[in-house]
Amino acid sequence: MSDQKRTTDLHEALSQWKKSTLADTIQRTPERQEKFITASSDEVNRLYTPLDLPDFDYLDELGLPGEYPYTRGVHATGHRGRLWTMRQFAGFGSAEESNARYKYLLEQGSGGLSIAFDLPTLMGYDSDAPEAVGEFGKCGVAVSSLRDMEILLADIPLGKVSTSMTINSPAAILWAMYIAVGEQQGVSPGQLRGTLQNDILKEYTAQKEYIFPPEPSMRLVVDTMEYGSQHVPQWNTISISGYHIREAGSTAAQELAFTLADGLEYVRWGIARKMDVDEFAPRLSFFFNAHNDFFEEIAKYRAARRIWAREMRETFSAKNPLSWLLRFHTQTAGMTLTAQQPENNTVRVAIQALAAVLGGTQSLHTNSMDEALALPSEKAVTIALRTQQIIAAESGVANTVDPLGGSYFVETLTNRLELQARDYFRRIEDLGGVLPAIAKGFFQREIADAAYTYQCEIDNHTRTIVGVNDYVDKKPIPIPLLELDPIGFTRQVERLRKLRQERDNGRVGQALDHLRLACQGTENTMPHLLDCVRAYATLGEIVGVMKNVFGTYTEPTWI
Repeated sequence: MSDQKRTTDLHEALSQWKKSTLADTIQRTPERQEKFITASSDEVNRLYTPLDLPDFDYLDELGLPGEYPYTRGVHATGHRGRLWTMRQFAGFGSAEESNARYKYLLEQGSGGLSIAFDLPTLMGYDSDAPEAVGEFGKCGVAVSSLRDMEILLADIPLGKVSTSMTINSPAAILWAMYIAVGEQQGVSPGQLRGTLQNDILKEYTAQKEYIFPPEPSMRLVVDTMEYGSQHVPQWNTISISGYHIREAGSTAAQELAFTLADGLEYVRWGIARKMDVDEFAPRLSFFFNAHNDFFEEIAKYRAARRIWAREMRETFSAKNPLSWLLRFHTQTAGMTLTAQQPENNTVRVAIQALAAVLGGTQSLHTNSMDEALALPSEKAVTIALRTQQIIAAESGVANTVDPLGGSYFVETLTNRLELQARDYFRRIEDLGGVLPAIAKGFFQREIADAAYTYQCEIDNHTRTIVGVNDYVDKKPIPIPLLELDPIGFTRQVERLRKLRQERDNGRVGQALDHLRLACQGTENTMPHLLDCVRAYATLGEIVGVMKNVFGTYTEPTWI
């Protein structure tokens, strides 16, 4: 039978189905609502068939697992050969408290560390700075010097664990501290494995934890890329992050498009540094959100792999297949967690985690049910980790590669998301590129508009959030919440005072002077940052020198 005959027969069968079976069913039992939408507010059809995939070319659009264009995954055996790395984003209060949590998680079967830093650290302030008052340890661990990093990582074998560090503006400095602790343990930089978030572009568009203007910030990112490729070859020096773009309120298509646009911009800057694309691209990694819409999220990950592979091979002429691979970490969606009926968050997280696994993630963090209320308690974080372990050991979804590949619905969503992403690429290019688009507020307005639409859908009950705008329960919160060590801040301030008193301040001053000269010139700043942290210069002192050279960034106001 010819393809044309099959298409004609399917058209006729579908038409007859609508007139008879469907019409009869709707007459007896009307559909629950007139229109169904994804989490991104795109309409979902009643039924998907081969007619939604005209001219579908399996090898060109899907290929085989582990082969270009990697739509079905970057590894030929998927999770049959190796499960994803199970991480739990952890860090709170003092270095001592977080160190104890890391050891607990490793004992419970976590596959690697994922370090959360507190707001002063993210913004480049020491814990005792006036700007840091009231923020110590609230959203992560406080790290103001190499001494704190030593305590944070005490008795954790850095040569054996993989560590993810969620830090951006001062990322190079915190990475230097990590490398220095590795040296103290006898672990060479070449043996260290992990990922540095280090994605400054999304800070200007979504998370807003920037310090310096875009151009010098991009220079620091490229410094880490260059240094990593030469000295820390197993480290992913950027985790290009759509997570925070989605948390700010973007759609799935915006998360996909803006994340990949940022990734391609880092590639351009690396090439402009005279680095060979195949020298650094294999160590670029990505970080995506796992939101509520199960199938849309799976399609997003598949579209991301295909777009990245095509762009790296066709646009940037990368020759190494490792440069074509989009490897990514996933975190379940914090913005979907509710303070109301917090136990429901366990169910949300399980569904989101399952989508990430079916989408082929290499690494996964599952949020804890109490995170809309406080930092995770030990019980809540254990349940979150067990969620991943149950998916891996009991669900069967890791037993075959890309089990949803070929689904008419999933493939249609994958194609639609790719088309939407490429439309955004064209709009960004028309504005002059990523940095000019940031300066003009393009990304910020698009995300704000999407967030407003989503909230309106909740407010007018177009979208149901269980426990918030439907199935509401006014009972008090039934779960215990984490409490920080009440003397942690006092201990941290005293540690800083003692550090400044006991260190070789002449050595510190000399290292900071050399860093200042490097920032004023064009040489790579990483060796000088390593000298500064080894001398026990504090984070605030190092950032202060860089501010004097680079200046600070204030976001423009758009009308």
